[in-house]
This record gives sequence, C-alpha cells and structure tokens, in this order.
Amino acid sequence: MNTCSDIRKFTCPIECTLNAIGGKWKILIMYYLSIDGVKRYNELKKSINGITHKMLSNQLKELENDGLVHREEYHQIPPKVEYSLTAKGLTLLPVLKMMSEWGEQNMK
Repeated sequence: MNTCSDIRKFTCPIECTLNAIGGKWKILIMYYLSIDGVKRYNELKKSINGITHKMLSNQLKELENDGLVHREEYHQIPPKVEYSLTAKGLTLLPVLKMMSEWGEQNMK
C-alpha cells in the first residue's frame, strides 16, 4: 500500500508524511529498527518505554500496511517473528536523523 494514495486527499506533502509516521510510537519503532536492523517483537517492546502490547501491535500493523516495516514470520516452535525497515522505510532515516539531532541540541 502506498502511504499517500489512500482515499483521503492530502492538502500538502507534510500531511502525507505525518500520516505515515505521525504520533509518538511509529517514529520510535522506526528509530529502534534503524539502530539494530532487525528486532523481534519483545525486543521492540523492551526498547520503547511506556508502549503497551496493543499499541505496539497496532502501530507495527500500520507501518507494515504502509510499506515502511517488513514482518518476517518463521514457522517454528516457539514461533518467531522479526521486524525490519523496508527500502521505503529506510528513505525516512534522514528525517529521523534530523529529528534526533534537533532533540539532542534542545534537550539541554
């Protein structure tokens, strides 16, 4: 699914971007995936302070539906699922880097 091609029409490109990564959790999920490359669900849950299981699950599904995160399921016992950024998701890394730099400069 293309993030900005849903039925709703956007009035500006920033609105499209915010639709894809808007909110506190999506950006953090993408940030931790960018650091480690691949993470399992529980690893993401432990990395993101304060996120609930339901919220993490919902946000991962939205990111996957928008083509930003890849979900790899391994059929084994115990079940194993890994998440990583897609090529499209990787294109947002410069935006996340700039957000991180801005935060570092203004956290003081």
